[in-house]
Amino acid sequence: MGRMKLSTRLALAALLVPALLATAQAQQEDTPPPPSALDASLFYQLLLGELNAQGNDPGTGFSLILDAARKTNDAALYQRAVEIAFQARSGESGLQAARAWKQAYPKSREANRYVLQILLVLNRVDDTLEPLKTEIALAEPGERGAAIGAIPRAYARAADKKAAATLVEQAFAEQLADRTYGAAAWTAVGRMRLLAEDGAGALEAARRGHALSPQAEGPVLLALELMDAKQPQAEALVRQYLAQGKPLPELRMGYARALLDAQRYPEALEQLQVVTTERPDFPEAWLVQGTLFVQDNQLPKAEAALKRYVELAQQQRSGEERSRGLAQAYLSLSQIAEKRKDYPLAGAWLDKIENSQDLLAAQSRRASLLARQGKLEDARKLIQSLPERNPGDARAKLMAEVSLLRDFKQYKPAYELLGAAAKKDPADPDLLYDQAMMAEKLNDLPDMERLLRQLIAAKPDYHHAYNALGYSLAERSMRLPEAKQLIQKALEFAPNDPFISDSLAWVEFRMGNKTEAVRILETAYKSRPDAEIAAHLGEVLWSMGQRDRAQTIWREGMLMNNESETLQETLKRLKVRP
Repeated sequence: MGRMKLSTRLALAALLVPALLATAQAQQEDTPPPPSALDASLFYQLLLGELNAQGNDPGTGFSLILDAARKTNDAALYQRAVEIAFQARSGESGLQAARAWKQAYPKSREANRYVLQILLVLNRVDDTLEPLKTEIALAEPGERGAAIGAIPRAYARAADKKAAATLVEQAFAEQLADRTYGAAAWTAVGRMRLLAEDGAGALEAARRGHALSPQAEGPVLLALELMDAKQPQAEALVRQYLAQGKPLPELRMGYARALLDAQRYPEALEQLQVVTTERPDFPEAWLVQGTLFVQDNQLPKAEAALKRYVELAQQQRSGEERSRGLAQAYLSLSQIAEKRKDYPLAGAWLDKIENSQDLLAAQSRRASLLARQGKLEDARKLIQSLPERNPGDARAKLMAEVSLLRDFKQYKPAYELLGAAAKKDPADPDLLYDQAMMAEKLNDLPDMERLLRQLIAAKPDYHHAYNALGYSLAERSMRLPEAKQLIQKALEFAPNDPFISDSLAWVEFRMGNKTEAVRILETAYKSRPDAEIAAHLGEVLWSMGQRDRAQTIWREGMLMNNESETLQETLKRLKVRP
């Protein structure tokens, strides 16, 4: 046992320690120890199960641990069986163990929650009605509202959103008429309807939840999300809430942000002034108010609001949000000083920004909002106007602008921007690589290859260039033997990179070597579960007729990153709904 893996020893220790402690305590008290189910036979079974689970036969390990759980009726062993099934990526085995656990412990919320979550991962939404009802019933009264509120997130990945919304509403039939939990239940139903793109239904749910509990925040938060010109009733509900009693300042701030998004600046400012009057110690309201005053060129009011924000923010604990807010405030105060032609003071405010990345991140976020409103050029100017105190700042600004352009699929200007930067700094290999990737987005394969070969000549150990060129050729089924050689060269420099292994598998697939492709992809996916690798593994399995397994892999990929372009394109091309 001296050479046993540490993880196995720890697992066994977790089983043995409680029994040993009980024995030691009994000896101190001169009483016989309680009987233990951990006899020699069971110990050997657990040891064998763990060795198999962590070796090459997780299926046998799962069976042994699940059998031990049933023999001992031990909740920890049932949970361990589920974990082994997860590690082996066997959803059905995990469901089997979770259901056995739930049957043995019918009042265990944790066991029931595992059943519910596994069914959702397997996209068996129709089977979740009873586990969902049980999840709510088993929650303590003080936790039930939060449990109800968490349900839409759990069902967010369901393929059939309308069916999921109907099922959740059916499960909440009792709570929907209850004044204690009705607002939370109607809010959850509304969010499910919103996921199903039923805006009118979501608004109706918000109204019914608000009617049951006018002071509840959930329906109002839902209404805030629904606010737009097409649904004026949503704003009416929000205003009705704000007009009564003492509403939460966070909700009034949410309303102000919604007004800002709608470019209704005077009304947003009115709400912010209410917040700062009722809660003068609420920092965010001062920051947003100051920013609006700057835009309106009301410099004295802007300066007073921003300085008040700085005073309050400096009293808070340090954190990313505080750092970003202070960076934004200092930038605005610098702009005020610049408008007054007080350039030394403008520079002094900028000097207070401790980390240029804080400033860049704040402005990049604002730039993204501008771009989403169709003001891409204004967004670019916002990033370009940032101060440059060192070469690192200049580089960060460049990459922020390139990222903005790429996010909004403006590949041509991104390509040109990178090209100009590469001419100024030809020794920077990353600029050449990023420019090549923009050429690939423009589907200009000759130029992409030219740039990558230029990069390889200048820096022969830049393995990303070999991989990118090889993968691009494989993706287009071009010069496959050469593509394979390029990717194998990349693996020489980075032999354990799962993404380069994914590229190699893709070449094998394009060359018709599907079995080898699956072998490589499974190893890569086990090493690094990733949506893009899941997309490729699923497609190879799909092409081999293993449709159910392919869909399981794709569902896992969607759970990891449902915005993956590769995964979305694969599912669309194959006309599959995971």
